[in-house]
Amino acid sequence: MTISAQEVKQLRDRTGAGMMDCKKALQESDGDMEAAVDYLRAKGAAKAAKRAERAVQEGTIGSYIHFGGKVGVMVEVNCETDFVAKNEEFQELAKDLAMHVAASDPIAVSPDDVPQDVVEREKKIILEQVKNEGKPDHIAEKIVEGKLRKFFEENTLLKQPFVKDTDKSVEELVTEASAKTGENIRVARFARFQVGEGS
Repeated sequence: MTISAQEVKQLRDRTGAGMMDCKKALQESDGDMEAAVDYLRAKGAAKAAKRAERAVQEGTIGSYIHFGGKVGVMVEVNCETDFVAKNEEFQELAKDLAMHVAASDPIAVSPDDVPQDVVEREKKIILEQVKNEGKPDHIAEKIVEGKLRKFFEENTLLKQPFVKDTDKSVEELVTEASAKTGENIRVARFARFQVGEGS
């Protein structure tokens, strides 16, 4: 099937992928634009996974002050080169992440960053709830696993649904940015301040 230059350009504008990648994606999906986007996202995710081992020593601090000045956030987002760090889209990503943290109040960047005592306390509470429901031990364990996974999805930045597009997680948003820039992008840390919560 013949793919027009216009279709390739349209896909490129939507995804930021290279011209040849866009053409191949459209050919692979018989000209179906949505399927081509999915194809590129999957390919980008695979490339991003390979990139994840590369060192990230550049980056930016994104900040956001919520309307009324009651909540403020700073987020450190890292990448591989100064060139990408100064890129407008990368700066926008950092700002969006800061806004997301202001709105969603995560407790850590990823499940691995949640302090062990918090995980243990949460496990204990869930186990108690499950026991009170009278579930047998072998089922209780699976329920605890599922509820703990849900806890991480709700409370860790990368697993949360992105506030500006709840169809994707913050992790998917970062992976897409990584695919577009061709660099490893990592959310290093964040700080969220709320008036009245200081010690």
